[in-house]
Amino acid sequence: MRRRTFLKEMTALAAVGLPFAANGAMKAYDPKARFEIKVSEVPFRKNAQGRQLMARIYQPVGAGPFPTLLDLHGGAWHRKDRTANEPMDRAIAESGVLVVAIDMTLSGEAPYPASVQDASYGVRWLKSRAAEWNGSAAKLGVLGSSSGGHIAELIAMRPNDARYNAIPFEGADTAVAYVATRSPISNCYARWENAESMKNKSLIEASTSYFSPWETIHEGNPQEILDRKEKVVLRPLLVMQGELDDNMRPAFQQMFVQAYRNAGGECQYEVFKGSVHEWVAKPGPQTDAAHEMVKAFIARNLAR
Repeated sequence: MRRRTFLKEMTALAAVGLPFAANGAMKAYDPKARFEIKVSEVPFRKNAQGRQLMARIYQPVGAGPFPTLLDLHGGAWHRKDRTANEPMDRAIAESGVLVVAIDMTLSGEAPYPASVQDASYGVRWLKSRAAEWNGSAAKLGVLGSSSGGHIAELIAMRPNDARYNAIPFEGADTAVAYVATRSPISNCYARWENAESMKNKSLIEASTSYFSPWETIHEGNPQEILDRKEKVVLRPLLVMQGELDDNMRPAFQQMFVQAYRNAGGECQYEVFKGSVHEWVAKPGPQTDAAHEMVKAFIARNLAR
């Protein structure tokens, strides 16, 4: 039922055409469009440990400029890279969106907030360079998966945080227009407690290595940020959650979604039946539904 509803919604959106502004010009985004894409890679930045972080560019081939999306990978803060979300990135790019996926510093290199600083820098860097790949940064969005969703929530909620913006970059701000997430770690402490109860050594170590000193697991926890009633920016947020996720459990996610809404934020929360934490890693109807859902969410936010 949910899939049929979203496909109908996308058809309606496509029928009217959704404009976005780029240098005074108007361009329509049709989430049902199909473009060939060109994939390339460029250096992003060298981190403090000397590793060259890269960016993968998924560029639609055709008349632009295209709306632009920054992708932040998951991997429990300690593994994976810009290629982690390739099926989703390709699906979105093929509908006419410039998608740029970046590497981020891993916890084995440096703890929180190093990867958040990479993401914050990535927003500013992409705004300054989107035009090179026929993109418009006028309404730049962020996509984050799992721990990348945690980072996406943080940079959207705290766009002016001096710690997150510690890497200098002149000429662009850190504001984003919307945030789409899949299985975001919206409550880091609850996720750690859950890992402890399950005796999941890998996830326990992922948290303890990233949040060092340990107290930062509370400071950098989106749920607790809202619970403390910090002054934050609340962008339109999409949270896609697996029903059978035993990593970031639906009950934790629902609590965060409710807190986000109570704080005045707009949050679309969708639970995918029979799906685990990384259901989008495998082809199938639920993965296809997630692709369509993100495209429809992008279309609605470009229309604002």
